[in-house]
Amino acid sequence: MKILIIEDNARVSSLLKRGLESQGYQIYISEDAEDALVIIKKIMFDLIITDIMLPKMNGIELSKMIKQSYPDIPIIMLTALGTIDEKIEGFDAGADDYMVKPFEIRELYARIKAVLLRKSSVMPKSESSSEIEYRNLKINKKTNQVFRNKKEISLSPKEFKLLLFMMTNPDRILSREEIAENVWGNHFDTGTNYIDVYIAYLRKKIDKDHEEKLIHTRPGMGFIFTFNL
Repeated sequence: MKILIIEDNARVSSLLKRGLESQGYQIYISEDAEDALVIIKKIMFDLIITDIMLPKMNGIELSKMIKQSYPDIPIIMLTALGTIDEKIEGFDAGADDYMVKPFEIRELYARIKAVLLRKSSVMPKSESSSEIEYRNLKINKKTNQVFRNKKEISLSPKEFKLLLFMMTNPDRILSREEIAENVWGNHFDTGTNYIDVYIAYLRKKIDKDHEEKLIHTRPGMGFIFTFNL
């Protein structure tokens, strides 16, 4: 497993490198975003770990660029910025997980394993079809495009992942815990309102201007993706 660490603090990157190499990962280091983009073009990484506060370009903009060209490479953000708005900005940029400094290195090991496990299980390589259709909604898993009545809908990476999970589980109630585990991972903080925020984002984009609504709330139970109400 090849992991790229993007961190301008040499002490932090050195500690991470030693720790992750002890777990059997092959580690590459980049000190800034521009250098990282050059490395990514040359090497296919299994995971990218990036700080947000970077020289030349911040980790948010870097993640957006990486996800545009390499949507299947998972990204873990490490940062001292820990407010809900800042975390949502990170997820919207394509982060698959988000850790606030300081953190225990053992927790990072666990987060990496969870992210890589989700990557291998959510979209099997043997799956022949890249598209899912549900009535007048179509989603392309390769291009990350979404269409309703043939009109394209722009979604952030996390909104896309949430919609994909709901579309592959139609007509049944999905609890917040189930959504958290499959879209955000096992380390999701269930005490936050991220899921409700993102459900609201999806409703606004998917159901806006449509008489038939797709995403419904079951008070006290969770959410359901269906036309059959």
